Amino acid sequence: MTGEAIPGPDGRLRCPWGLSTEDYVAYHDEEWGRPVHGDDALFERLCLEAFQSGLSWITILRRREGFRRAFSDFEIASVARFGAADRERLLADEGIIRNRAKIDATMANAKVLAEWAPGELDALIWSHAPDPKTRPAPLTTVDVPAVTDESTALSKALKKRGLRFIGPTTAYALMQACGLVDDHLKDCVSRGAV
Repeated sequence: MTGEAIPGPDGRLRCPWGLSTEDYVAYHDEEWGRPVHGDDALFERLCLEAFQSGLSWITILRRREGFRRAFSDFEIASVARFGAADRERLLADEGIIRNRAKIDATMANAKVLAEWAPGELDALIWSHAPDPKTRPAPLTTVDVPAVTDESTALSKALKKRGLRFIGPTTAYALMQACGLVDDHLKDCVSRGAV
């Protein structure tokens, strides 16, 4: 059967994508699927998932430090103050993905989120986490969905509150990356690690 957990160099089973490139091993083992809390931390993940749309995640992962420098470590209050000069700086920054629509959405989303109460983004996102008892562990990568009812609801809730560039697929990728769901395969060493 394809898409099953496979042994890494240390002999431990992992999700196949987690071994597809050296850069993924630490991300898979130590970060992906681990709970993320805090408005700025979730804003970063939300932005990076939006920038990833239409691209490979490895492209974003390899530029993450560049994104952090360019977007003031994704501190919502700082990015909310970005103006036209910052926009032009970002469009010229080779350390990030220079997509005008994604840059504009990041800046606009920060302005919206700066008006929210502390903890409000965290609470809204986590309110869409499904009950883990209702989600069987995926046996293969084929069993991992791209969109769920919860990610569709999260996308709608964020859009209703004024956020942009967050469709149901992007919302689900956010849920996976931030530990709202555990999509590590059943036999993966990282399954249920938290």
